[in-house]
Amino acid sequence: MNLYHGKLALQQRVLPSYRVPFFDLLASRCEGGLNLFAGLPRPAEMILSGKPRTAQYTEARNLHLFGGKFYLCYQRGLISWLEKSNPTALIVEANPRYLAAPSAIRWMHERDRKVIGWGLGAPKQSRLWKNFINQFDGLIAYSQRGAEEYAQLDFPREKIFIAHNSVSFAPDFPLPARPPNYNAQPAILFVGRLQARKKVDFLIRACAEMETRPSLRIVGDGPEREKLKSLAEQIYPQTEFIGAKHGAELKPYFEQADLFVLPGTGGLAVQEAMSYGLPIIVAKGDGTQDDLVREKNGWQIEPENYAALVSAMQNALSNVARLRVMGQESFRIVAEEINLQQMAEVFIKAVSLA
Repeated sequence: MNLYHGKLALQQRVLPSYRVPFFDLLASRCEGGLNLFAGLPRPAEMILSGKPRTAQYTEARNLHLFGGKFYLCYQRGLISWLEKSNPTALIVEANPRYLAAPSAIRWMHERDRKVIGWGLGAPKQSRLWKNFINQFDGLIAYSQRGAEEYAQLDFPREKIFIAHNSVSFAPDFPLPARPPNYNAQPAILFVGRLQARKKVDFLIRACAEMETRPSLRIVGDGPEREKLKSLAEQIYPQTEFIGAKHGAELKPYFEQADLFVLPGTGGLAVQEAMSYGLPIIVAKGDGTQDDLVREKNGWQIEPENYAALVSAMQNALSNVARLRVMGQESFRIVAEEINLQQMAEVFIKAVSLA
């Protein structure tokens, strides 16, 4: 276990509850501690905020400007926080939409201290992005795709680090045993918030097309629940709506499933499903899925492509022996490669070497 021999500070636009375990873990790896600076989301974002136990947290005053593709955010109090926390290194979100970041970078560089950018990548290969990322001493990308986007803007490859976007610890339990054949029928599981962008309606319709007539469990709640229940009653009454479950409550649903499907955007539950040895079908997104879901453990489909979802599900359910092997690979990936412990290791390496 490597340590950072200094005081680390980290800026975020908001502090989602799912990030708290990572920040507390990272704080335990910093000899001088970790100071966090983050504000509150807009109500429409429906982001559940959290507070760390180990990291020191200061709430930013977020000023949200405009919306959609024109959205900008200015965080009041950022320099005051830096003066008070006085870190030896700083990690900030590598996003030019966050207007206070350049002043924080200047503050650190005036004191000969490192600033590391952390982000999804540079989706727009433009001079704006190039000028922005070249302020940093190093970059941490969520995925291989993000790292390549940074490199394409001539940022030195040796200063780009890949910390796979993780929300779960490596499993501390053995791979769940599953029978060589399905029980009465294949069991498909969805876990997530019931929003239109999750495309749970696609999943219900696709199950209705399967010759194997799988059981479908939908775990979660949200604004689309009643609409989805009505659809299921009409075309696929085998659908079971479990409601919202969290933590240990999810364990029996993961253990009893044969296949985990997320047909829309988002997907915080993917890694947890993989830790229970489940193969995955997921819609392509920001690139983080590319490293997590591979040919050996699942299928990535184009978002909004219903036919691709049906085809992937038919393929998955047609060979139970192959499905079990893919589940074993899912477990291996999150046990050895992509988990919170490995993510923290990369962060420590980045601030120590960049």
